[in-house]
Amino acid sequence: MALYFLDASALTKLYVREPGTDAMLGLAGEGDVRLALLSVTAVELRSAVRRRERLGDIPSDVADSILAEFASHLESRFMRQPITEGILELALTFVDRHALRAYDALQLAGCSVVKSTIGDLVFLCADQALCRAAVSEEVSVINPEVVRS
Repeated sequence: MALYFLDASALTKLYVREPGTDAMLGLAGEGDVRLALLSVTAVELRSAVRRRERLGDIPSDVADSILAEFASHLESRFMRQPITEGILELALTFVDRHALRAYDALQLAGCSVVKSTIGDLVFLCADQALCRAAVSEEVSVINPEVVRS
């Protein structure tokens, strides 16, 4: 069984067509797959969808439909890692070590905690700086924007 931990840049590709969407749909649709995310990623997805709605890229009814579908999937398809004091402490370390933005450091910390708890996983992320930081922390990474079919 494959376990994928998705940051917001990867998660968004499952719901909004953009570069990397086909790769994400392929990875998420594999046979025996578990998908995990940090609980705050739901806020990041909503922000990304509403921002695109405000920009006119997504009609309001489509944005509402995307968010409803995600809410349903959040209950049925995703394992959620809550933000704990340990994750916050690790995120502070990652900010210092890798000069990451706050949410990126939280994502990597959440991924690292899930990895240490459950075992092997792959971090799905389309942010190059975050991918580099994850690799340096010995986390396997797939960037769906660079996956070749």
